[in-house]
Amino acid sequence: MPTPADQIAPPAAPRRLRVLLLAGSNRREYNCPGVDSKARTLMNRLADRLPATWDIDTEDLGNVYGRARIQPCNACVSTSMALCVWPCNCYEKNSLLEPDLMWNLDLYSRLDQADAWCIVGPVNWYGPSSVLKLLFDRLVCMNGGNPKEDLIDHKDPEKAMRLEHQPEWPGLSLNHLEGRTAAFFCYGDGGGDELDETGRPKILRHKPYFDPEKEPFEDMRDTYAPLVWQCRYGGVEVPDQLWQYGETGYGKKYSEDQAEHMVRDEQFMAQFDQWAGAIRQAVEAKGPVPPGRFRAFGYEAPGHRWADAKLGWRTARMLLGVPPEGSSPEAQQELGLNQDTPLRPDLPKT
Repeated sequence: MPTPADQIAPPAAPRRLRVLLLAGSNRREYNCPGVDSKARTLMNRLADRLPATWDIDTEDLGNVYGRARIQPCNACVSTSMALCVWPCNCYEKNSLLEPDLMWNLDLYSRLDQADAWCIVGPVNWYGPSSVLKLLFDRLVCMNGGNPKEDLIDHKDPEKAMRLEHQPEWPGLSLNHLEGRTAAFFCYGDGGGDELDETGRPKILRHKPYFDPEKEPFEDMRDTYAPLVWQCRYGGVEVPDQLWQYGETGYGKKYSEDQAEHMVRDEQFMAQFDQWAGAIRQAVEAKGPVPPGRFRAFGYEAPGHRWADAKLGWRTARMLLGVPPEGSSPEAQQELGLNQDTPLRPDLPKT
């Protein structure tokens, strides 16, 4: 289980402010894009503009050949909030079968240690980049996740469903990263040089299919609204002035809208620097954030071999059409839902 905050020796007071900066583009020069992202340039620029007295932690989430990716969320919370463990135990550090960047980079611990998060990323198809969406999907466990996986034998869904109704559950289901500050700067190019005089893609044959008057988001910062509101839902503060969208390279070919071009866009860079100044002001005004009761920092994941063996037995029985008595899979099988009992064709499939 995560180590309770009162069992971790506190740092000497007054401690330095700590901020985690994340570049949320998939692009890196060491993979098929062949060119580093604007997000990386902006992340480094932000690091240079924050006080030298702060601890600045930086990470580029870009896709590098041979490096683990952030694994997808398995939506355990939709089975039971108590099945969603804090920090996520669907994956493990240095796994050979399911290598996971969240664990390999200790991102849960680093998010926990930070007083503030500063996230820079592109707008890709009216939304955040895939790597940022994956990151925040995997942060569902910070919003009420179960900090004591031993109570559910690692990942037993029936035990999790029962725990959710026990009197001790409200004391476990907490917002584990509440009180921190998050800042978002998303950017785009407004379609590059792809649009005609009506605002439609030039190469589009069926022009009526695309009505620019009905495009989503009058304010393009709202492309990151799902991430912002996930933070706010869990008590992570996102002040309005720290949530911004900037546009650079409009009307230019993508090859003429790289980081080296962006830094010569004075208006865009001035906006970004203003955002950096607003971060400094907000974080200094709040000061250090007290840790939550259950910490990802200092957490060492337990071994799961015996628990996995028991869960494997459960899975084997379900494949034979014998789900646990009184379980949701049993109810679905009785109702003939989902049609997924592969080894017993004589049974109604669930």
